[in-house]
Amino acid sequence: MFANEYAKAAEIDINAINAMGEVLLGTRKPLVVTAGTLGLPLINGFVTEESTLLNSPRGSEPAAMALAAKGVHASVVRLPPSVHGSSDLGFMAGFTTSLIQFARNHGVSTYPLNGDNRWPAVHRLDAAKVFCKAAEKAEIGALYNAIGETGIKISAIAELIGTKLHLPVTSLRGEDIVKHFQWLSHFITFDSPATSFETQQQLDWSPMHIGLLEDVHQNYL
Repeated sequence: MFANEYAKAAEIDINAINAMGEVLLGTRKPLVVTAGTLGLPLINGFVTEESTLLNSPRGSEPAAMALAAKGVHASVVRLPPSVHGSSDLGFMAGFTTSLIQFARNHGVSTYPLNGDNRWPAVHRLDAAKVFCKAAEKAEIGALYNAIGETGIKISAIAELIGTKLHLPVTSLRGEDIVKHFQWLSHFITFDSPATSFETQQQLDWSPMHIGLLEDVHQNYL
């Protein structure tokens, strides 16, 4: 079921990107496409701007690169799995919000295996700055990583959730991972630390806002 829904969403995404790109063909107007860092291959231990996955099931990044090859002024901003930042609109912390809800539902905060796998994160205001700068100055076909924190252990997130909600914290294995994390079980074991050195240099950008754990501690629990 998850694979079918994911493929359907990816197809809709690709069609929308292509439709916008065809309109922009022959102009210098920018098209900034959103993609993600989770699951991309590691280079020297990290997902970098050079990390690419040609047959990505996500689809948005390859679609943007295909448009760039045609001359469309397309670039890509990759987001980490946790884009966080409180707001009056109730903006939540990406996948971390689901971890909180699963803990509440099951009465326990958990992490997979030893919990040493890492997810990068970025504050929503820092991410927004990357999109703005990419729209202003991105090169055709550029890939940018909007990364504020290189990698936070999943166990550290689970421990914070457990402490704040007064719940036990434990690790899970095998089918218990699927039962607890449900649709997120497909991603929860990924170890995808990421960097943004080239993005910071090329766009003259640097993350300025609080990190994920501090934000969750202050605003989400």
